[in-house]
Amino acid sequence: MTYDVHIIGGGLAGSEAAWQLARRGFRVRLSEMRGTGERSPAHQTDGLAEMVCSNSFRSDDSDKNAVGLLHHEMRRCDSVIMAAAAKAQVPAGSALAVDRDVFSAEVEARLAALPGLDIVRERIDTLPEAGLTIVATGPLTGAALAGSIGKATGADSLAFFDAIAPIVYRETIDMDVCWMASRWDKGETRDYINCPMNKEQYLAFHAGLISGEKTSFKEWEENTPYFDGCMPIEVMAERGVDTLRFGPMKPVGLDNPHWATAEHPNGRWAHAVVQLRQDNKLGTLWNMVGFQTKLKHAEQVKLFRTIPGLENAEFARLGGLHRNTFLNAPILLDRNLRLKTAPHVRFAGQITGCEGYVESAAVGLMAGLMTSAELAGRTWQAPPRTTALGALLSHITGDAEAESYQPMNVNFGLFPPLHDVAKKQRKEAYTARAKDDIAPWLESLVPA
Repeated sequence: MTYDVHIIGGGLAGSEAAWQLARRGFRVRLSEMRGTGERSPAHQTDGLAEMVCSNSFRSDDSDKNAVGLLHHEMRRCDSVIMAAAAKAQVPAGSALAVDRDVFSAEVEARLAALPGLDIVRERIDTLPEAGLTIVATGPLTGAALAGSIGKATGADSLAFFDAIAPIVYRETIDMDVCWMASRWDKGETRDYINCPMNKEQYLAFHAGLISGEKTSFKEWEENTPYFDGCMPIEVMAERGVDTLRFGPMKPVGLDNPHWATAEHPNGRWAHAVVQLRQDNKLGTLWNMVGFQTKLKHAEQVKLFRTIPGLENAEFARLGGLHRNTFLNAPILLDRNLRLKTAPHVRFAGQITGCEGYVESAAVGLMAGLMTSAELAGRTWQAPPRTTALGALLSHITGDAEAESYQPMNVNFGLFPPLHDVAKKQRKEAYTARAKDDIAPWLESLVPA
């Protein structure tokens, strides 16, 4: 079979791009290395759209949160990632979290059912010299292909580290010490397990993070910066003794019922709190929120079992560390995500320098829509910059400062400002404006 588009990479971005194209009747070859006997350092399965870090798509609040707004806009575009997330959803308060195995299987099943889409398990080592191509190999692009991309761009890719949080078996958590609650009781249910620490316990834990044996760096990794959104917990600890208490171990809004008194019947706040979030539909696996780490595995087990309630914890997965690479997109890509030196090639997903599952999928979605417009002989109209899709696309294709370009989550700081709205009402105003502006843009798309 001949193909209209070749997509390299079957992660969230590549899967979304393939969905948007194939459902519009275009013939697509989706190449995925996993399934050939090879995997990246972070992947554990051969499934498409595997989530290798957190199982959360973060906030689903489309009225006050930028990533929640992005969810809303992707749903309006019939995103396969959003549809699969709905099928695989697990409780997480106001966040959208999924059973990662159910999610991956749902994405793959929906893609496999599309006529004209071939999923091929193969490793691609060089950029195709001709033919419409979308490269969505993610932050763990294979060495040979990365070299080919570097040759085509004429510039070195940037790099940062991404750390993976541990996962605990639910049955090994001591609920006589821990309790279920969402911060400030936000959400319809109490979706997080909370482990309280007093000051003495916290200080000992902090000292253990600082002194614990870490994964050693290779020579080529030593000067690679971290992205703040995936900062290892021990690196945060090095920034100050209270940094964690204002970050992932923040105790505010969490009344510990085990510490209830006549004066405080709802309980008191701890000095610090470790939170765990459900990781699968069965509720048997829980991940430690914000606990991505580069501690060695034995050190992790030893230290994390000093956390109250986790003294007997058993781990389904311990934390890890891998190197991620991304392009300096504002310099290398045009406004249509095309490589300036080879415009038949588009890039999508985290390799463009967006950060996060949802953002990666959103850029894949737009790459698919751009390519479908090109194939249909229509002029591509970018989403308005007042929308989450448009703000993200504008940032990575030229609005960011190229010299200091770093991975970025979608946030209201990327949106055109609203100066005539009171600060307290701006989030609602941003989302209301975006929802109004997305509607006419949707009408410009190649119909599915």
